[in-house]
Amino acid sequence: MTNYDKKYDADDKYSLRGRVFQKLREDILSGRYKEHEELKEVAIGEELGVSRTPVREAFRQLELEGLIRIVPNKGAYVTGITAKDVKDIYMIRSLLEGLCARLATEKISKEQMEEMEENVYLADFHEEKGHLDQIAELDNRFHDILYEACDSKLLEHTLRDFHRYVLRVRQKTLATNTRGRASNDEHRKIMEAIKAGDAELAEKLANQHMINAYDNMVKNGLKEIYGENTEEDTDKK
Repeated sequence: MTNYDKKYDADDKYSLRGRVFQKLREDILSGRYKEHEELKEVAIGEELGVSRTPVREAFRQLELEGLIRIVPNKGAYVTGITAKDVKDIYMIRSLLEGLCARLATEKISKEQMEEMEENVYLADFHEEKGHLDQIAELDNRFHDILYEACDSKLLEHTLRDFHRYVLRVRQKTLATNTRGRASNDEHRKIMEAIKAGDAELAEKLANQHMINAYDNMVKNGLKEIYGENTEEDTDKK
């Protein structure tokens, strides 16, 4: 981030801290900052064009999320997301995505339903053409539509955070023809259940969709990305 947006209200420290926090979280989750790497207040402040205060405040928020560890009189060190964290996220997310799909069945608007249908059809088109980047974008958008349609700010916020936490591994493991096709087939079934008003089926399908996504990650790069074994890897040896 070379040109940090300085067009903020200088008195709005929460907004400034939020900007710094979002940037640092994105850099940690993308792998720019590695596990155990020290985050230096002065260097980050200079890079982002801010004082040390909002950086220090962002550090405290990152520590609350478990992404860094602050050692008194030493510094702040990246802990990041581990393979076990990814597994935990997907097990929790599977339940919450199921609940989201159930609520969406009851709350989804006509416009959201039409966009969801279009999303699935476009993903089919790009899958046939082998456009992996577009498939990934449409996959993300499908879940965004689902989150918006559930009409629960708290649930939407939680699921969006989980979605961001695993974006790094999702980008790699979704970029395979087999998973891209299977994922969109699962999206279609969820969409059809929601359209039919079958909340129980939509919940079940969304729950299984997350479990399938995690299983695919284990098979296609989770260990390599995070440099550690998963429980599934150990069981299969």
